[in-house]
Amino acid sequence: MNKGNKKEEGLKRIHKQTLLLNSKELKVIDIFCKKYKITNRAKFMRESVVTAVLKKMDEDHPTLFETPQANLFSG
Repeated sequence: MNKGNKKEEGLKRIHKQTLLLNSKELKVIDIFCKKYKITNRAKFMRESVVTAVLKKMDEDHPTLFETPQANLFSG
């Protein structure tokens, strides 16, 4: 097996996840996909979830000097 095939093996999607939506959630996704001409919903969902996870992980990374967050609702 050459390196190209080995790299592709690691990227194979073999883990299945199921997502349940209520009628309103499905309707808003249908509208969004139609508006932005999204034809591959699996890719859209996958990219949306991974993007949200990576963004949150980036926001929550530990820092050397923790600074208190500004509270917009106090004083």
